[in-house]
Amino acid sequence: MTQNYLNKVYDARDANETRTLYDDWSSSYDAEVRKNGYVTPDRCAQALSRFSSDQTQPVLDFGCGTGLSGLALKLAGFETIDGVDLSPDMLAQAEAKRLYRTLTVIDADAPLPVDLANYAAIAAIGVIGAGAAPISVFDDLMRGMAPGALLVLSLNDHALQDRANEGRICEWVDCAAARLLFRESGPHLPGIGLNSNVYVLEKT
Repeated sequence: MTQNYLNKVYDARDANETRTLYDDWSSSYDAEVRKNGYVTPDRCAQALSRFSSDQTQPVLDFGCGTGLSGLALKLAGFETIDGVDLSPDMLAQAEAKRLYRTLTVIDADAPLPVDLANYAAIAAIGVIGAGAAPISVFDDLMRGMAPGALLVLSLNDHALQDRANEGRICEWVDCAAARLLFRESGPHLPGIGLNSNVYVLEKT
């Protein structure tokens, strides 16, 4: 019988536990989230495409998982996509989709093996929040991006319960280190009644 991971994915855990959970989930992830109407990747990709001036420039899909976000980015017109993720088994599923220029396993406690400044845009779709990456990852991405680069990210209802998450976005905008180009509330996983906010920021 297929295990249901959506009932446990939002529990707090450390990076190693998160990697193990996603490795175990990798073979059934796409089916489970699609069954529940996972729409945030499409919402994020469409939002990013509205503000991208050149979709031939490379995009980094940070926390790309099995590649559903990469598929959404490709369908939205982005041509060159690199992916990074903690889970090797998730990346194996992404590789089978043949969407990415490169796929790289990352370690939560090590420096990123890619130069963020080389990307015109970064996508962090479903990455930050309860049971996933801390909001400090948002800071790391923003600091590493080149001025003028775009970041699209999502915060689901669980992530929004911690006001520090959206508050950190506001801090970057309020101090003029970034411009908020887009913010929209909408469905995330309608099958379990979960919504999300989608944001597009430009680093100044």
